[in-house]
Formats: sequence, structure tokens, C-alpha cells
Amino acid sequence: MDNRQKRILIVEDDQFLREFYQELLQAEGYFVDSAANGEIGFSKLQNNEYDLLLLDIMLPKKDGAQVLRDLKVNHPKSPNLTTVVLTNLGQDSIIKECFELGAQGFLIKSALNPDQVLTEVKSYLNKAPNNGQ
Repeated sequence: MDNRQKRILIVEDDQFLREFYQELLQAEGYFVDSAANGEIGFSKLQNNEYDLLLLDIMLPKKDGAQVLRDLKVNHPKSPNLTTVVLTNLGQDSIIKECFELGAQGFLIKSALNPDQVLTEVKSYLNKAPNNGQ
């Protein structure tokens, strides 16, 4: 599948990381949108369609787990959204909660180099159902 058809939303409050992921994925041909806090991210998910959500757990205004809880009540515009939480080591209990809330995977931010991030993103996008339900 052509990368240009894939839309990714990055919800990450660390500006350096957010811009790093955005530039990395845009260079691969993906459409990338971003939000610096959970409230903006949630709003974008309600109003736009995305194939993949890269969601930081620790966010201002609304953390990643709360975004996932809210999406269970107010479903995202995209029926087949794949959610991957961005985390740091030592957040195992929160990661478990995010999986229970519907996340399909997680990336440990400090452990991945750019090539590994791309490999993981491609793998999650390839696993995603793209049959429109």
C-alpha cells in the first residue's frame, strides 16, 4: 500500500520528539498531523480520519490513558484506527491499562533509533485492517 494514503497523528508534548517523528514519517511519504496535548489530540481524532495514532502516555491537559477512555465513549472518526502508545521504561502498569483501553501496541521512546521507529510504524500500519469495516 502506498504510504501517501496513510495518515498518522502524533500526540506528544515533547516538541523535539514530536518534530523528530513528524519529519521522519513525512520523509517516508506519510501524511502526518500532530498535537502537543491530549485535548487537542482528542479533538483531532473526532474531526479527522487517521490510520495510526502515536499517543504519548504522559501529556498535559489529558493524558494518553484518558484519551483512550474518552475514545471508548466518543469514538474516533476513523473506524479502523490503530493506536500505539509512546512510553518510557517503567510504565508497565500504565501500558497494561492502555491495552485494556484498546491500544494495539507500544513503543519505548528511549529504546528506538529512527530506523526502528519506521519499522514499527510500518508493521502496525500493515497489520491495520483497511477494509473500511
